[in-house]
Amino acid sequence: MSLSIDTLRADGARFMEEISREYYLASAGLKEQVELQPIYARHRDIMSAESLAMVLERFKGAAAGSEDHRSARILLEWQAEAQSARELSPMDEREMAWESSAMIALPDGSKLQYERAPIEIANGTDRQKRLAVEAARATLVEAEFAPMKKDHLQREREITERLALAADYNTGWTLLSGVPLLELRDQCAQFLKDTADMWRECYRDFVPRVLGIAPGDATRADALALFRAREFDGGFPAREMESRVHAQVRDMGVDPTAGGNIRLDTGEREGKRSRAFCAPVRIPSEVYLVLRPFGGQTDWNTFLHELGHALHFGYMRQDLPFEYQWLGDNSVTESYAMLFDHLMQDDGWLKRYTDLGDVPRRDFLRAAGFEELHFLRRYCGKLVYETALYGGAVRWDSLPNLYVETLTDATTFRYHRADAFVDVDPRYYSARYLRAWQLQSLIAETLTKNYNEDWWRNPSAGPWVVHNLFAEGQRELAHEQALRVAGKGLSFAPLIRKIEALIG
Repeated sequence: MSLSIDTLRADGARFMEEISREYYLASAGLKEQVELQPIYARHRDIMSAESLAMVLERFKGAAAGSEDHRSARILLEWQAEAQSARELSPMDEREMAWESSAMIALPDGSKLQYERAPIEIANGTDRQKRLAVEAARATLVEAEFAPMKKDHLQREREITERLALAADYNTGWTLLSGVPLLELRDQCAQFLKDTADMWRECYRDFVPRVLGIAPGDATRADALALFRAREFDGGFPAREMESRVHAQVRDMGVDPTAGGNIRLDTGEREGKRSRAFCAPVRIPSEVYLVLRPFGGQTDWNTFLHELGHALHFGYMRQDLPFEYQWLGDNSVTESYAMLFDHLMQDDGWLKRYTDLGDVPRRDFLRAAGFEELHFLRRYCGKLVYETALYGGAVRWDSLPNLYVETLTDATTFRYHRADAFVDVDPRYYSARYLRAWQLQSLIAETLTKNYNEDWWRNPSAGPWVVHNLFAEGQRELAHEQALRVAGKGLSFAPLIRKIEALIG
């Protein structure tokens, strides 16, 4: 293979299609085992030391701020990740096989599929059973899964630092991603301080009232049950979810299937991941939205989130370069997903598309504000912890205690040491989520300004979103798009204002 940027792009697109299809089939429960190594072997030329050197030379030679520099940085980030992913693919296969087949032994002698544990915990009304499932899950994870994940994270850090693109992992990630990591970490620490009193007040109200337990007794398993919010299920009929959400998307002037590009997989299936996902197998013509149902408002929220991703990929310009279609700052696609799932925080949207009455709607919105605050505090805590994990200053055997301390302090729910290496978003995806939260708040403000508070049913709003946002892929960094779309920088301030309004 004669290596050039053009051949790298062409083969890169083929590789991404193959790897995405493999992950889709295995994660959707349509294939028993994921097989990554043959794909990496077929495309070994684009993950070689030569391809990395070629892209690095292009990056160093491009003028700062130029389009060539932007393109080269994105390709270099992909190359660095690909070097790691190729070496780690046997570990990925082993971990996915474990997740799809592992069974939890419960105290009564029965067994539960590992992937169903979050669903059972969230839906369980008997707290003792919920805690028993969680304890059995944690025991299994600590014995079998956590060692795999720890080994994976150690190897990932070593491989990336071995590339010698920067002094250490965190500096290298900042260079390649274009995201000011430590600045974001400091923003997260400040957000935790700024919202501490609001969190404490809400927590002390919701936990005893909804769960019937003392605030100091609540665990992360209790959090799953609390935010499942079963009391509102009547307002979110399962059979109506897809049709009503699709009706809303059509109201804003957009085809919810993107001309047939988007395919839905929202039923129960053995082996399907409990965590929903969107798989862009071919952009823009073959995009899968996969959801394993929990029930009630949880499914509506998740469906809206993944539909935001799917619409982004399904409406992306086909003529974009490979790196702007498949790569780039995933904060951007996550912001579109959040733009749609945050419709569940809009009183007008709920009144028009759900069955919630006036009183339940007010209660639901307050609960939604509490949930939003929880997840933001949780992800701020995760990023603070992960900068320590990847930073290398904390010993690996000290990280479980740091994880429990950091996440428990952020959320008040008690966390388990077993999850210290399992509850980690690879390559700082937690940073992408946090910047997506910030970006979506500015996009929503812009849509409200230009198309009124009910922009979500304005037939002029959808085409603007498609043309100005979805179609452009991920060429821009999140903070660049914030300045283009809203004329503002990213911050947590709009999110705090919105939460304050929701919780009253």
